[in-house]
Amino acid sequence: MTVHSFIDDELETAPAISALRTGEAVETTAAAGQWTLIWHKFRQNKVAIFAGAVILFLYFVAIFAEFLAPALPEASRPQFTYAPPQAISFFATAEDGSTQFLPHVQGYTQTVDQASLRRTFVVDDSLVVPIGFFVHGPKYRMWGLFDTDLHLLGPLKSTDTMYLMGSDKLGRDLLSRLIYGTRISMSIGLIGVLFSLVLGVTLGSLSGFYGGWVDMIIQRGIEIISSMPTIPLWLGLAAAIPITWSPLQVYFIITLIVSLFGWTGLAREVRGRFFALRTEDFVTAARLDGSRERRLIFRHILPSLTSHILAVVTLALPTMIVAETALSFLGIGLKPPVVSWGVLLQDAQNVRTIATAPWLLIWPAGAVVIAVLSFNFLGDGMRDAADPYES
Repeated sequence: MTVHSFIDDELETAPAISALRTGEAVETTAAAGQWTLIWHKFRQNKVAIFAGAVILFLYFVAIFAEFLAPALPEASRPQFTYAPPQAISFFATAEDGSTQFLPHVQGYTQTVDQASLRRTFVVDDSLVVPIGFFVHGPKYRMWGLFDTDLHLLGPLKSTDTMYLMGSDKLGRDLLSRLIYGTRISMSIGLIGVLFSLVLGVTLGSLSGFYGGWVDMIIQRGIEIISSMPTIPLWLGLAAAIPITWSPLQVYFIITLIVSLFGWTGLAREVRGRFFALRTEDFVTAARLDGSRERRLIFRHILPSLTSHILAVVTLALPTMIVAETALSFLGIGLKPPVVSWGVLLQDAQNVRTIATAPWLLIWPAGAVVIAVLSFNFLGDGMRDAADPYES
């Protein structure tokens, strides 16, 4: 057997590895669905990925607020009124002069001005308050299901104080109140957007699919609602809430008020997309196949708008959060004992508080800014990823 014939025989029997790999790659790319393509494009936007991680962290804080908060939101110590924030230190000097690892915060020394009777706090290096993880503290009811006293972070002794973000006018821990407020502020935006989503998608679908007198009635209703001044109407509706209602009833009414105007923009966008898609070939084929109108709307046209609706909803969430914060800040939204970011800002709106305890304004305002910016960046990233015309 010659060398050439041997090589030819080997080539004939050798598997076409490169051809198979190329075919598999082509087949994988061709089989990629809409959500796979959106995800591949979305993960290239690092800012949107980071914003999504921040939002997931905020909702994690909202879900496990009782466990993450060092203290109860209403637990007060009047002797620590307007106490400044304490910094965490990890090393302490022992009695023999050596340095040891001991996570702690430094205590306060209080002085009272005899002329103004104003209490001031000075950090005392000699007072060490040891802190730790998974410590036992005030008892709470986790998710309303079971009682426990385990906290993620707190002082090792229940009699010690720890104010990582300072305290308010009643000596309540601002960090704990901010964590509890995250649950209210983040959930009220989510529930408000859910109401707006149902109204906007339903009415926008009917308006765009049927057209004619149905479209005229729905659009005139949207124009009437959109022409109303938002803030004065919100003020009037919120002020009409009876003061005898429970905080839970007020919470749901404020949610409805916030979502009252959030659905009009989504309804217009869904209507426009339905106008563009109702004459497409796949809709005509489904109609000739005997599909009913309800099936055409919810099984053929609406699923093609899912990515666009999701992006619009993500951009609507910060509007809901800001609306609740504004109403509570003006004193006509949620009220104590309910804790939200707006309620915390309302407590810090007087001049004396801003001058003596600026942390009461900085931390809640910072939480609102971070949440709103994160939702905006995430919504922009999802909108760009779901847009088929973006390169």
